[in-house]
Amino acid sequence: MPLISAQNIEVHHGATRAVFGVSLALDPGEIVTIVGPNGSGKSTLLRAMIGAVTPNKGTITKQPDLRIGYVPQTLHIDTALPMTVRRFLNLPKRVGGGKIQAALAKTGVEAIEKQQLSGLSGGQLQRVLLARAILNDPQVLVLDEPTQGLDQPASAAFYRLIETLRDDLGCAVLMVSHELHVVMSATDRVICLNGHICCEGTPDVVTAAPAYRELFGTGTGGALALYRHEHNHDHDHDHDHDHEHSA
Repeated sequence: MPLISAQNIEVHHGATRAVFGVSLALDPGEIVTIVGPNGSGKSTLLRAMIGAVTPNKGTITKQPDLRIGYVPQTLHIDTALPMTVRRFLNLPKRVGGGKIQAALAKTGVEAIEKQQLSGLSGGQLQRVLLARAILNDPQVLVLDEPTQGLDQPASAAFYRLIETLRDDLGCAVLMVSHELHVVMSATDRVICLNGHICCEGTPDVVTAAPAYRELFGTGTGGALALYRHEHNHDHDHDHDHDHEHSA
């Protein structure tokens, strides 16, 4: 049984059809990445899948009592408002200190628990948002352009972390990526969206598809470069080697 599925959904923004004729299903343990040009409906589709937007047509089906962890594109922080990472993770309801420490450790930022939220780097803030998303032990981890504003090495490291969390938590991952040059090869399925689903499959299959090339072109150094994650090393001891970027 899929965790979440969409059947022929259509979502309007005013008189404009942002998403139309889209059907997809997310299975347990699966990583699905949605890619597409600006204005293609990626975030709209994501929000519809988690119930934040009601489709104008079609249906969204979720497993009963499905636990979803959500990481937004960004969080705008009032620098005049003092708030530590620990305090932020205790909102809106208090969480045990051990649970907070464990979540921060899993996302690689356990040392910043007492730091001010407004003083964090972009990469640290995204890992804190990710830690918050996994506090409820989600069955589905949903991320909306989680590496926006990060450079390519930081983006690649974040995607490796997502893969590790999927393995550790046993959750599925549904993610929007705006960075076609850092598409994670560990993704089980890539969905290329431009209002409707143009093509889908493994990263290699999608980047070879005519519909993908028509949308993003075939130039070097951009859309068609894939981040390769080689699986010929020990994850427990080596997270920094045997990775390459190739087109």
